[in-house]
Amino acid sequence: MVAAWLEMTAADLGRGIAAGEISPVALTETFLDAIRGHQHRDRIYARLTESRALAEAAAAHDRAKAGLRRGLLDGVPLSWKDLFDTAGVATEAGSALLAGRMPHRDARVLRNATAAGLICLGKTHMSELAFSGLGLNPITATPPCINDAAAVPGGSSSGAAASVAFGLAPAAIGSDTGGSVRIPAAWNDLVGLKTTAGRVSAEGVVPLVESFDTVGPLTRSVEDAALLLAVLEGGKPADLRGAQLKGARLMVLETTALEHLRDAPRRGFEMAVAALRDAGALVEARPVPEVDEALVLSAALFNAEANAIWRDTIAAAPEKMFARIRERFDSGAAISGPDHVAAWRRMRVLRAIWAERVAGYDAVLLPTSAILPPEVDRLMTDADYYVTENLLTLRNTRIGNLFGLCALTLPTGVSSTGLMLMGAPFGEERLLRLGAAAEAALGVRRKSHNPG
Repeated sequence: MVAAWLEMTAADLGRGIAAGEISPVALTETFLDAIRGHQHRDRIYARLTESRALAEAAAAHDRAKAGLRRGLLDGVPLSWKDLFDTAGVATEAGSALLAGRMPHRDARVLRNATAAGLICLGKTHMSELAFSGLGLNPITATPPCINDAAAVPGGSSSGAAASVAFGLAPAAIGSDTGGSVRIPAAWNDLVGLKTTAGRVSAEGVVPLVESFDTVGPLTRSVEDAALLLAVLEGGKPADLRGAQLKGARLMVLETTALEHLRDAPRRGFEMAVAALRDAGALVEARPVPEVDEALVLSAALFNAEANAIWRDTIAAAPEKMFARIRERFDSGAAISGPDHVAAWRRMRVLRAIWAERVAGYDAVLLPTSAILPPEVDRLMTDADYYVTENLLTLRNTRIGNLFGLCALTLPTGVSSTGLMLMGAPFGEERLLRLGAAAEAALGVRRKSHNPG
């Protein structure tokens, strides 16, 4: 029975605690034991918070015995991407530039999770300063991909995804600036929720591009994503009861989002769309030409702000960075202040046009990524391959960030491919209901793979 805990959803573990079938202490010890004994432990977790976890588990155990549980997930463990501040525990954001950085206070979202009774297992590895969707980090660690030992896992929430996929956490908290929750979720056959920028607090989160940074969960189910969104913001979870696709109007985003798809992502996407149609959804394909223009503005928006935030820190010790990531930050220096402002002014116009074009649809559909996880060794040795794969990795996910949307990726049933649903800004509850219905139609849910 204990081994089964490593494959259960966070919600099911919470129900087990509520029924008196699972002790939060035994549950936490089970996950800590699994982490300690795992062959990829040091590539997935940057550091464990064992003393904290066991103390929190003991408190959750006492609350459960007294009938004072704080919610369904009280007593359930989580992993945290290593850019969420943890009091008295190093938070280094995957970078040697921040080695030894020791926050004095938890990030707001971690404080909210702790108040809700969730248990902090530790901090997971990530792409350097969160500025890559590949998950390749030769400076600290490159976590494994669940489906291909030779491939990257997706980033920048790379260790977050691996911790769940390999059964070393029931769920994980990551961040998404251009796809950093959704890409690793898709490549590891998980659910990933990108929240609307500004909805979930980023206080105490190491920034990348503050205008686009978002916090979100990587999970085994849509139910878990809904529950964790509520935990992160201290609110109530979306009501997923009775969710269905019959009568839903869904729009497949044509043109750019469907270009240069590799065979597996195309097959997964087409199978998923067919399943949604079979479940009663009305699916129509339509272009939004403004997407191309928005993607062209990406560098002026993302790179310029990232450079402004990190240029002094990088300049103090540039040799501590992986050259390809440093070059990406440095490219922002070539963008002038007026060009950055002009790009934002145009982006606001494009957002208004997008809203008009998708009005009347419940969600927009597209493949989460155009490609499968690239090979680690080839990324390190083949410059052209790195550029091509890096650009295609985040192309589709970045659309949701540029247009200020919420977005959800679901596994399609084809390994390392995802179906992405994009919803209106601050429309997470509606999107999660659609996602729950789509998840049922697809009939796919990730179980962990923990070979030890």
